[in-house]
Amino acid sequence: MSFTQLVLNVVRFTWYSSPTSCRRFCTSQSVMVSRHTHSKRIEGLDKNVWVAFTSVAADPSIINLGQGCPDIPPPSYVKEALAKAASVDRMNQYTRGFGHPSLVKALSQVYGTVYGRQVDPLKEILVTVGGYGSLFSTLQGLVDEGDEVIIVEPFFDCYVPMVRLAGAKPVLIPLRPKSGKKTVSSADWCLDPDELSAKFSSKTKAIIINTPNNPIGKVFTRDELQMIADLCIKHDTLCFSDEVYEWLVYKGHHHVKIATLPGMWDRTITIGSAGKTFSVTGWKLGWSIGPEHLIKHLQTVMQNTLYTCPTPLQEAVAQALLLNYKLMGQPECYFSSLAEELEGKRDRLAAILQEAGMTPVIPEGGYFMLVDVTPLNQDLSHMGEDEAYDYKFVRWMIKEKKLAAIPVTAFVGEESKEQFEKYIRFCFIKTAGSSLVLHMPTIHTQCCQLFGPA
Repeated sequence: MSFTQLVLNVVRFTWYSSPTSCRRFCTSQSVMVSRHTHSKRIEGLDKNVWVAFTSVAADPSIINLGQGCPDIPPPSYVKEALAKAASVDRMNQYTRGFGHPSLVKALSQVYGTVYGRQVDPLKEILVTVGGYGSLFSTLQGLVDEGDEVIIVEPFFDCYVPMVRLAGAKPVLIPLRPKSGKKTVSSADWCLDPDELSAKFSSKTKAIIINTPNNPIGKVFTRDELQMIADLCIKHDTLCFSDEVYEWLVYKGHHHVKIATLPGMWDRTITIGSAGKTFSVTGWKLGWSIGPEHLIKHLQTVMQNTLYTCPTPLQEAVAQALLLNYKLMGQPECYFSSLAEELEGKRDRLAAILQEAGMTPVIPEGGYFMLVDVTPLNQDLSHMGEDEAYDYKFVRWMIKEKKLAAIPVTAFVGEESKEQFEKYIRFCFIKTAGSSLVLHMPTIHTQCCQLFGPA
């Protein structure tokens, strides 16, 4: 008798010799497990590009230009303010649930100047756990089951899942390259006015826009925002404007807040982020700004979910905002100096990628760059047909070239995958001694020698 046959016989003996009660127990156990499955509202939301690729790129030998995680140091005064706040005993206890008093006051001062209007710190601002928390509170507080929410593609990947969690239907519309024009800049990607207009209906509750856009880096012009505003007013629709990269706008471009356009303040929630403003993404502090009649519903969500955010972090951000508020318009103001620093890194990475034969889309804002890999003509048919080309390309690039990026089809719906599947996203918010600058020669060599020069 073979060893395999012996094992099989033992298994059969054990099963048939077991008391009936045991077999009943095992059966009931399997029924019990199958009964307790996921809720319907998270059906299909388990896949996540960050889970898929950050673990793959964790190998220290891989140059990771994928995830938007700055490795430049935050301003020293930001870190010092946190240390000082944590040393005060009362700062280590709960604070006001809708936002630490000093932080909402600082936000009202900064954004009162930006909006050109008075912003009530207690009634028109909500501090949340990052931009994620702001968008979650917005959708849960203002969107109902059966509503439709228009989302501009490419979008940050949490938009669609959060809309679905609210019971609403995402209605997607892509930015498209200008007809007959080579897409050199993110400005070359636009919404088609007729196509956008057709997306609005009696079911439309809101539109989500992201300017500067992640991942393209597009900064919507005043005229483009006015087109969106006109449709919002015509259809009595809300606007949720994700502006977490608002200060990261490069020379020749200007960030316009859609809430400042006529008739839009009363229907707009604007989302901001301390993580993006001061390069402290690990602090996870964000905010929503808008009219009292909308913000109060977001506050209801906040008080019944997360309740409040860490007090010392809020105090530190408040002090950093106040410092830069006094410096607004001056070269040393961090609101503008960070963009000036990043512009050189953006241009250097673009030059390397161009020399390697790829086609970068130069961003007007943010710290991401879309890159068209079509010219490389890399055959990936051996990797199967179950994934979009950009997913396969990034996996291949990580394995074969030790260089990580993010596939852009993670930021679009099914119907737009063909349009975007030859693009990948790189991040360039890196500093001396970090993965970008330290490895620039390596990136250049890998791109030019392994991909082949243009």
